Amino acid sequence: MNVTRPATLDDAPALAELFQLNRDFLAPWEPIRPDGWFTVAGQRADLAAALDRRDQGTGLVHVILDDAGRVVGRIALNSIIRGALQSGSVGYWVSGSHNGRGLATAAVREIVRVAFTELGLHRLQAETLPHNTPSRRVLERNGFVRIGMAPEYLNIAGRWQDFVLYQLVNSAWTPPGQPEGN
Repeated sequence: MNVTRPATLDDAPALAELFQLNRDFLAPWEPIRPDGWFTVAGQRADLAAALDRRDQGTGLVHVILDDAGRVVGRIALNSIIRGALQSGSVGYWVSGSHNGRGLATAAVREIVRVAFTELGLHRLQAETLPHNTPSRRVLERNGFVRIGMAPEYLNIAGRWQDFVLYQLVNSAWTPPGQPEGN
């Protein structure tokens, strides 16, 4: 059973509710957000932008589901670049009430499959705060390897913070239309 599905504008109410419920839980890991971000309108606007990126081929957004099919998080492929790079960046979060159940690990596994098989990407990158041990474990369980440290990489919780960089390479990648092994 899949734990993700493509997000739609209809997911805005569920995501707004999750962001409201998890505002304090997510605060150490997220940029400072305006109050409007936590509303249905804010989530609808964010989803619309994400769906535009999907249509342009530069992003992909899925929601993460629990066993009952309820939305409990979000996972995205961002900054998809084609050409010689064939790469994208993975970002994800799961509601605090559903942490530790393997949903993030399963969601990353699914998005890796989508990235490498359906989208034909060669490489995925993920970034995490050095002290976010659970997120680092999720990446490592999915075969991501640490490739370095990026000083003052993102403005999270109101300050520029260092991030550990991970990558996963699809060593079986072949150009579209070319048989594998050539």
